[in-house]
Amino acid sequence: MPKILMTDWPPYTKGDEARREGSVVAARLMANAAQTAPKAGGVGEVECELVYGQEEQEAIARKIEEFSKKNPKNKMWYRVFRTEAVMVREADCILFIGNYRAGDSPLDLNCGWCGGKELCSYVYTRKASKYGQIDLIENNEDREGRLIDGPLCSFLIGDLGYAVGAATYMANRLLVDCRPLLSPSVVAGQLGICPNSAMVVALPVASLPKNPFVDVCPDYHYLSLEKMVKQVRKNYVISRQVHWFDYRGWYPKGEKGGE
Repeated sequence: MPKILMTDWPPYTKGDEARREGSVVAARLMANAAQTAPKAGGVGEVECELVYGQEEQEAIARKIEEFSKKNPKNKMWYRVFRTEAVMVREADCILFIGNYRAGDSPLDLNCGWCGGKELCSYVYTRKASKYGQIDLIENNEDREGRLIDGPLCSFLIGDLGYAVGAATYMANRLLVDCRPLLSPSVVAGQLGICPNSAMVVALPVASLPKNPFVDVCPDYHYLSLEKMVKQVRKNYVISRQVHWFDYRGWYPKGEKGGE
């Protein structure tokens, strides 16, 4: 009968890939939970995108490292982004959850959450709009380069919170590690992930012996497991080149002349 070996080491071996498949299945169920979470008026507004694979996660991590230098006056920004880039590499997969209505299809409740006294006009008047519809492309020059293209319908952003909460609850029920991270959420739009969404939240998922998203040391980008293994491999190879004896006869003899 077929056999499936699942292990956590070495990374991306056949056994590790088999283990990661379970995390991908869990992330799919988390996406289902996000889709069925409560939404204002019962109107669809959530999209999910699941990213996994060594090359795909490396691309996200490198974009995060690029963005870590976008705010040079804020040291915490740099440290958080560098640390979370390591976490993205160590995750089994990453689930992105976005809201595709918050930017151009407000709920029109005139609640004022988006900015105050102007009610829903705060959203409509700050973007190209006509006939009660918003066009995000026309006259967007002043908004280019923004990490989030606001203002957004805050009521619908609240619904995004429900979707993320439902997904993380499902992760808890499925006994996989998961934690919302800032930096992959920020760079998602730059990489075309959840392309229709005004705001995206990234949820890395892992099923490892130790949760890779908590209990990390300061300067984690210097002291990550990948860095430590790389260093040990170098030290081991170099130390082998110290020749005290010929390997064919270097073992010391015992008291009776044996080895």
